[in-house]
Amino acid sequence: MNKEQTTLKVDSISQLHHLMGLPGPKHPLLSLVDNDQLKSGPAEGAKSISMRFYGLSYKEAVNGKMGYGQGYYDFDEGGMIFTAPNQVIGTYESHNSHTGKTIFFHPDLLFNYPLGKSISKYGFFDYQLYEALHLSESEKAIILGLFTNIENELSTSIDEMSQDVLVSYLEVLLSYSQRFYKRQFITRKAVNHDLLTRMEQLLNSYFDQQKPLQHGLPTVEYLAGELNVSPRYLSDMLRSLTGQNAQQHIHEKLIAKAKELLSTTSLSVAEIAYELGFERPQSLNKLFKKKLNLSPLEFRTSFN
Repeated sequence: MNKEQTTLKVDSISQLHHLMGLPGPKHPLLSLVDNDQLKSGPAEGAKSISMRFYGLSYKEAVNGKMGYGQGYYDFDEGGMIFTAPNQVIGTYESHNSHTGKTIFFHPDLLFNYPLGKSISKYGFFDYQLYEALHLSESEKAIILGLFTNIENELSTSIDEMSQDVLVSYLEVLLSYSQRFYKRQFITRKAVNHDLLTRMEQLLNSYFDQQKPLQHGLPTVEYLAGELNVSPRYLSDMLRSLTGQNAQQHIHEKLIAKAKELLSTTSLSVAEIAYELGFERPQSLNKLFKKKLNLSPLEFRTSFN
């Protein structure tokens, strides 16, 4: 590996096992390992790894922190993290003590299965590490029970049903994770309401400072970056509170600002569209009709 290289790309689960000094995986497309086997870095000189497969890990009783992208996360209280293919993950610091288990599975495992097409609905694969899922004792028992089922299946000889069974367990595991994340949004509602308030203030400030004239329409990525959360987490959190994702919130704010300008100024529709960050007036017309079943001019006429 080039000495200047800091991120090691791992193409297969077998390659990961080899780098970690583990025996070969029992299945070429899925592996379950104890976290204490993943303490060391993947290769000398590498500061991080990028894997072409999914990772799903339960961690508890961690001493130290795990690197993730540009930051670190302390798992003293335990939790679950999910990583998508090609996500950059930091190496483990020395002397860490990670208990728990991690499942790695390659996208090819899901080929020709419905889960292969629907896995994108599980937004937590795009969350940041500090947006980890924290489990109650009963939830932990369910998750670890499914880990045990997968481990037992891997211990049997591979036959024509092995892949069906493994994919089924994965789907149940992901469905439970989705359910528990929705519970977490509810139990942390006070924190999430604060985040919603800050987002509204951020949007108001964006328009009050006339940033659309320089930067165009506000984006989900911009809001998430300013709020220090991942775009997918922001949308899922907002949907749990309001029934609308982040993009829909932006659209609602755009409509509100357009209605304000249409009713309080003599600016043309084209001038209003430009002031709000639209590249073309037709885009404002399209959004307006979609939301209100009226064109901007029709709204102005009906308001007057």
